[in-house]
Amino acid sequence: MKITETKLKDCFILEPHLFKDDRGYFFESFNQKQFNNLIGKSVTFVQDNESFSTKGVVRGLHFQTGYFAQAKLVRAVKGAVLDVAVDLRPKSPTFGKHISIELTEENKKQLFVPRGFAHGFAVLSKTAIFSYKCDNYYNKKSEAGIMFNDPTLNINWKLSNEEILVSEKDADLPTLKEYF
Repeated sequence: MKITETKLKDCFILEPHLFKDDRGYFFESFNQKQFNNLIGKSVTFVQDNESFSTKGVVRGLHFQTGYFAQAKLVRAVKGAVLDVAVDLRPKSPTFGKHISIELTEENKKQLFVPRGFAHGFAVLSKTAIFSYKCDNYYNKKSEAGIMFNDPTLNINWKLSNEEILVSEKDADLPTLKEYF
């Protein structure tokens, strides 16, 4: 597996080795020992989630607070998404900065989003199945978020305003400045 640290410290792109032949392909999507060695720390995932969405859906920017903060390992199982991570660690030199990467069923890339980051994605294909591993259990009372179209973050979601579909809950999230 190839690993690349992004411009946001502790946030990594992982690319598995793909074995193809005339029957199809095989790849190891996760190996706990190898993963921990690659990122240089021990992360144990305890919950797997999956979502199905249609083109234009933007989910995020979400995070869990306090004791229930979560690190995530995410990937597109089907289709294509633009995946976004925002550094919300106040003492980080990259606080308020974000990265975005296309995760597709073809490229098989994964993004590791550490605790202290907001996360979201936009569906670029007709439909997408999105999978993510979490290192802590979801807790409704600890959920929080930042508005996906926060002008300070200025994220290019690669969709027109007319294409974007967000939940009422996500449309009512605060901006980064309002949250902090």
